Parts: sequence; structure tokens; C-alpha cells
Amino acid sequence: MDSQTSMETDKTGVMNVPVLLLKTKSTPNDSYEETLSAHSFSRRGIDGRLDPRFVPVLRHRFDDEGIKEIQYLLLNRRISPRLDAKYGGIIFTSQRAVEAFAQVVQDGQGRDMEWPHLQRVPIYSVGPATTRALRSIQQQPPLQVFGEETGNGEALAKFILQHYKNWFSDRPTLPPLLFLVGEQRRDIIPRLLMDTGLTVDRRIQVDEVIVYGTGVMESFSADFEAVLRETSHAPERWVVVFSPTGCDSMLQRLGLLDPESGILDLSCRDGKTFVATIGPTTRAHLVNKFAFEPDVCAETPSPDGILHGIIGFSPDQCGRIESGKSTTLEQQAQGQS
Repeated sequence: MDSQTSMETDKTGVMNVPVLLLKTKSTPNDSYEETLSAHSFSRRGIDGRLDPRFVPVLRHRFDDEGIKEIQYLLLNRRISPRLDAKYGGIIFTSQRAVEAFAQVVQDGQGRDMEWPHLQRVPIYSVGPATTRALRSIQQQPPLQVFGEETGNGEALAKFILQHYKNWFSDRPTLPPLLFLVGEQRRDIIPRLLMDTGLTVDRRIQVDEVIVYGTGVMESFSADFEAVLRETSHAPERWVVVFSPTGCDSMLQRLGLLDPESGILDLSCRDGKTFVATIGPTTRAHLVNKFAFEPDVCAETPSPDGILHGIIGFSPDQCGRIESGKSTTLEQQAQGQS
């Protein structure tokens, strides 16, 4: 990066750094926007201000069958610590699943004082953003949410194995858990909780109910290109990737990936646009499918993880790739042959 360009500031002497968040803005509040916009940083002695902007990638839609299933379970009090209940708890790993669940709860408000009848039911959440969304759901007393500090599916599954066993310590076998999911999801939680290597008294049946579907927004490519043009004069900017979905369009619009040949050309990097991923799964997708090593992989899949990755980054690291990694799909294929 040209050092003179990197030191450009606004009239207040503060370097404005756009952070393009490839996600839909959460409502009513988005923790990424709140965290990033509230923190300043210093780059080579110049104060910087992060300017988060949203570029939605995924189009979400509620699944009618899944919504009806939740309605039935809540109306008939089938999620309960009672022996005749179908489920003893619920798992959430997605804010979209929480939104679908919250819609059902909202639609049923006013039925009775105890609605949605989950007062003694453990609710498991993978991280702080999902937990905040769950705690905004109205119930008296509030939902009991656990697992906020786990941060990923594997850690949450291990937490559940211990916590759920203690919650139902008087049971010889544990009641099944309801897992509200999207069409695209990993199987790590059901696989770990239903592992046949577990003793019968620890193994937990997990039933997945799809409550939303996803697809790439048709407008994403054009929207992303427009934001890139708007921020083209920024001395530094970041693209934060939350999902493997849309990575090809992202790399193409950055001018790094030829859409026809699939060849990645790192020489086209402009020296001021950096890429961060929310976690190792998305990073692995970029590396394995496109041979592209992001500049930052958040240590934790959270606003703080992204914040710390950005402010701790040195622009001199631009374009780094792991030792031995190829820079084109063609070279990658040759290396595997």
C-alpha cells in the first residue's frame, strides 16, 4: 500500500475506514454496527474510525411447515419438563431461526399469562448475538438462555452434554431436544449429541425443524459493486464475510477472480481493501475453493472478534497467503495431482 494514500484523513484528522458487512442488518439493533462504530483505533499514528455498512447477501424466507410445527408444539405445551412432553429444550445457532421463533411467539401473545409456556425449559444459544435476540422475546419470567459464551457449534454441543444432563439429573434417559435450523446447516451439534459412543444416559436425541430458507440475493453483486464504488477513495476499507454463500461474487467484484476461468489473480489487489472472515469455516471455504487467504479470520465469531482482527491488523500484511498455498485454482489442482 502506498504510505501517502494510507495516511489520508478527513477534515477532523480522523481516518474513516468503511467496513462492508456482507450480511442483512439485524433488527431492532445490530451488534456488529454498534460494536464497530463505537470503537476508534490507531494506524501508524493516525486515529481511525470504523464506518460499518451492510450489503445483504442472503435472502431469507420463513418455512411455512416449520412455522406450523412450532405453533403446534407451543400451543399444545409439547416443549416442557413434563414426562409426557415431546421435547425438553430448544437449540438456536442462528438469529434467523430466532426471528422465526419470535414471530410465532408474537402471533400468540395474549393467549394466557404464561405464553409461550417455556418457563422451565432450557434454551441453548451459540453466541451473544443469538442470545440477545432470544432475550428480547417476551415471556414472564424471561426465557432461560444458556451457552452464550460457547461461540461455535462444537463448543455448544459439549456444553449441552454437561448442562442438559444436570438439568434432568433425575431421568435415566434425557428427553429429546428441538433444533430450529435453516435449509443449509452443519450437522456438528446433532452428530455430537447423538454420538453412539455416548452412554445411553448421556445421549440426546436431536430433532431438526427447518424454519427458514436462504438463497443469494439477486441484487447482491450489483449492490456490492455500488458500495465498492462509493468507498473507492477510502484510504483503507474492509470486507467482512459471514458465510461461504456469495464468496465467488465477492471475489469477482473485487477484481480478483475470473468468472470464466476460475483463476485467482492476487496481483489485482489494490493494497487498501482487506478481507476478514467471521470464522474458520468461511476462511476454509475461501482457501479450499478459491485459493484465497483472507487477511483476518476472527478468533471468535462475534463483533468483538471482527473488531480485534481489524484493529490488530497491519496493512503490510496485505495479500498474505499461507506458506505453500497456491494463488490460482489451476495451480491448486496441479499441486494436488
